[in-house]
Amino acid sequence: QVQLVESGGGLVQAGESLRLSCAASGSVSIINTMGWYRQAPGMQREFVATVTSGGSTDYADSMKGRFTISRDSAKSTVYLQMNSLKPEDTAVYYCNAGTAGKYRYDYWGQGTQVTVSS
Repeated sequence: QVQLVESGGGLVQAGESLRLSCAASGSVSIINTMGWYRQAPGMQREFVATVTSGGSTDYADSMKGRFTISRDSAKSTVYLQMNSLKPEDTAVYYCNAGTAGKYRYDYWGQGTQVTVSS
């Protein structure tokens, strides 16, 4: 089992920055990818960014250039640096950890609220 705990959400104004953190605990050796998803009110959960154990990153097109994902494998922690925030970035941000192997299993954190005011 893997437990994920997010932190760093909050209320900011448009144009400001936030840094989210997600610490994994438990059977962290089974984790391959770690990443972030978000869900706005009334919307489906959507992909934000992911980073593999090898350091390869991927971003949703709308986040490229504004968001940066990084990973500290020694601390089993993933970060999301969010710059130039927009009101449309308002959502609950969820940390995700995907296992390695043929049959991927996903673990989720409880979510952290990010609110961007105009």
